[in-house]
Amino acid sequence: MTDVKRLFDFPYYQLEHKPNKSALVTKYDGVWTPMSTQEYLNKANAISRALLKLGIQKNDKIALISSSNRTEWNIMDIGILQTGAQNIPIYPTICAEDYEYVLNHSESIYCFVSDAEVLEKVRKVQANTSLKEVYSFDHIEGCKHYSELFELGKDESTQQEVEARKDAVKSSDLATIIYTSGTTGKPKGVMLSHWNITSNVLDSSLRVPLSEGETRILSFLPICHIFERVLIYVYQYAGTSIYFAEGIDKIGDNAKEIKPNLMSVVPRLLEKVFDKIMLKGEELSGIKKGLFFWAVRLGERWEPYGANGAWYEFQLKIANKLIFSKWREALGGELGTMVSGSAALQPRLARMFGAASMRVMEGYGLTETSPVVSVGLYKDNMYKVGAVGKPIDNVEVKIAEDGELLIKGPNVMLGYYKDPEKTASVMTGDYFHTGDKGKIDDDGFLHITGRKKEMFKTSGGKYVIPPLLENEMKQSLFIEQIMVVGEGEKMPAAIIQPNFDFVRDWIHHKQNGVGTTEAEIANSEIVINRIQKEIDKYNKNFGKWEQIKRFELTPDIWSIDGGHLTPTMKMKRNIIKGIYQELYDKIYRA
Repeated sequence: MTDVKRLFDFPYYQLEHKPNKSALVTKYDGVWTPMSTQEYLNKANAISRALLKLGIQKNDKIALISSSNRTEWNIMDIGILQTGAQNIPIYPTICAEDYEYVLNHSESIYCFVSDAEVLEKVRKVQANTSLKEVYSFDHIEGCKHYSELFELGKDESTQQEVEARKDAVKSSDLATIIYTSGTTGKPKGVMLSHWNITSNVLDSSLRVPLSEGETRILSFLPICHIFERVLIYVYQYAGTSIYFAEGIDKIGDNAKEIKPNLMSVVPRLLEKVFDKIMLKGEELSGIKKGLFFWAVRLGERWEPYGANGAWYEFQLKIANKLIFSKWREALGGELGTMVSGSAALQPRLARMFGAASMRVMEGYGLTETSPVVSVGLYKDNMYKVGAVGKPIDNVEVKIAEDGELLIKGPNVMLGYYKDPEKTASVMTGDYFHTGDKGKIDDDGFLHITGRKKEMFKTSGGKYVIPPLLENEMKQSLFIEQIMVVGEGEKMPAAIIQPNFDFVRDWIHHKQNGVGTTEAEIANSEIVINRIQKEIDKYNKNFGKWEQIKRFELTPDIWSIDGGHLTPTMKMKRNIIKGIYQELYDKIYRA
């Protein structure tokens, strides 16, 4: 078999060309447990045979909900797709009511969950759905374990029927429905075909620096999101070993254990990693502290491809040996590349990690584009700080008259499930309207300048682009989250969640008597004045009409559970404004 046209073709391609004894690796009871390509496929085929015995038909829907990435998810993915059914991945962090909506809207008839916490949410709504049965990956009392399907499908005499089902699956057939974690309203079900995703994997794989069979991957971004899912197929295509992190809180520990060469990230994670590094730097003293911040200042000036000249590169070698090598050790010591998506990356972070020889390749895409539209690659001069790389092969990016990015290619979705009107509203012929604004520079690099819907006018008729301001301000170690407001008002302002951990450390070092609870920090004049200095510093990079004139601090942490953020860590702007309406009114109505 040479052609890869459907998603389940990827592990078979790996088996034929690059079989791996540690294709998928998950930690069970404290031990990293590898699974070979052959065993992976044996188990997937057993799942397919079991599903046929359960009566699964072509185009039936089966939901997968896992709070961490793990081998079982991938086995189920291939097992489901081979039968011609569809895999419906659901974010584990959404509420039980949203589970109910997605399960009903997708018409899922079976559901596989990872653990007791997810199961509890499903059980709350199961009676209101069409679910025939729920299985779990963990052993949970009162719930069927997914291994029962291996027993049900152990009779290999029915494999011929599985093969017939596989042969009947066309590349144009629906493979999955991904419910986007919309910042407003109910989630939309994005329909992606086998070829939507497969073509995106094949075209993206040319941009991912993998050494076949040698590269170790650490996977922790939610596999229910198309970004990580496509990368998992890319890794399988390349024959690499994929290690599934125990959770986002264990990334540091897991990285030290497996020493990954590559991993995907979101900007929020890099911000947190960098904040921790800076906190440790603040705790140093004397020459060590001086060297640390000399290296940071050097890193902030980093440019790719030695553009700063020989003297800078000489200094950088010293900084790498004395300071940056310790940063790398904290992430296993062998991490050379990170692929970043989901939101804009601060240029400062790109420079700092680039200087530390952990280059961050920023990409751009949407669930509706399967997802990759463009991505950077360090070799061949396809990388530029502040850009999201160049468009991948076979994907066309067109800039509309109003600056909106329009995308055409085999990766553009089939449409929104059960919503032809919404589908028609985002398509002009073959072009998908992204809602993002951007530009392509003279070197062919794509730059994202903001969201169409997020841009607003002040009462004076001046346009403000919040993401540009927010990204600049978040470079401050004092600011964890910031939302720029001011539509129809006389001036831009901001609602800010302080970086409470950093501020507490700052208070401790300054010994200024400020209380350290979230509420005390948010209401402290000393803290407010210090953050004002940060705002003043970054305001200088913007025109007077778009500078932040006032701000208020929130006394709590913005979170997914609190409703402030989507599962992909994007701000729910309307929700946040509603939660802090009192602070908004204080800015504009006091």
